[in-house]
Amino acid sequence: MPLILDSAQGLPQTADGFYLSLESEPHRARTKQIMVAHPEVRRLIGRNIWSFVVILAIVAGQIGIGWWCASQPWWVTFAAAFIIGAFANHALFVMIHEASHNLIFKTRWLNKIAGIMCNFPMGFPSSESFQRYHLKHHIYQGVLALDADLCSGWEAKAVGRSALGKALWLLLYPVVQASRPFRLKEIRLFDGWIAFNWFCQIAFNAAVIWFLGAKAMVYMLASLFFSVGLHILGARWIQEHYLVAPPQETYSYYGPLNLIAFNVGYHNEHHDFPSVPWNRLPDVKRVAPEAYDTLVSHRSWTKLLFRFLFDRNLSLRSRMVRHERGGIALDDIRHADVRSQI
Repeated sequence: MPLILDSAQGLPQTADGFYLSLESEPHRARTKQIMVAHPEVRRLIGRNIWSFVVILAIVAGQIGIGWWCASQPWWVTFAAAFIIGAFANHALFVMIHEASHNLIFKTRWLNKIAGIMCNFPMGFPSSESFQRYHLKHHIYQGVLALDADLCSGWEAKAVGRSALGKALWLLLYPVVQASRPFRLKEIRLFDGWIAFNWFCQIAFNAAVIWFLGAKAMVYMLASLFFSVGLHILGARWIQEHYLVAPPQETYSYYGPLNLIAFNVGYHNEHHDFPSVPWNRLPDVKRVAPEAYDTLVSHRSWTKLLFRFLFDRNLSLRSRMVRHERGGIALDDIRHADVRSQI
């Protein structure tokens, strides 16, 4: 594949405009370094069964708000979804993430049940599918055929660099994300657990519409789209791996919204130690400050959201890709067609 040398960053790019890493993903090496320097970090590995209590509380709260919205004007329903429901559903996404790493219960199937329950107030079954492609994201970070966190070339081209294109992309992000696993290799798109996830969700949706009314269901769906879309919380997807300071390819967020987002902003720490539950991720940074204080990080999702929308230099192509898990062989670089981009 021909390569282009970005004149501003001095980094090679693919023909589609993504930045090309010539190295392995950075987390495995940093994990080893931290464990050698700070063996006490092993004590942070474990599970947090109290996360299940959080799930039950948020699911019950979303059902209660949906019941209340059923008797309110439509504008109140959407306002509640934006102001309250988005944060609740985003927190449930974090709990799905915890369940996908088996960080709630010791037994694998109980984590699956917990994740499926998180889906209830979202209206769409995603927990089981998410577990499959998210674990591959950790192992094959930046490999287009195996990392669903990356967009494809056609997706980046369709969105472009305009604020309108990026805003529409964020608005429809749940649909975009649901479409990406279909291009992945080595992933099962359907099995018994996915079927069970769909069955439970359809039954829950039917119960909501029957007992609470269609407006309650609309509240939950609107909460879903706001929680990962055109909202302050949507900046989380930009924060994690969009290259605001290349060649660094993973970024943490240390702002106040971690308090209600269950420390999901500690993304470098999570990639380095995916077996550490959400409540102990700040301790990873505390144990090994020299590993994280030198990295570029974010303090405001709001600021990042507006930068992403209006900075034409920050686009869906502002991502690091690699040919395989171990990077690209030096011989491939020697024979590559590298030219300056003027």
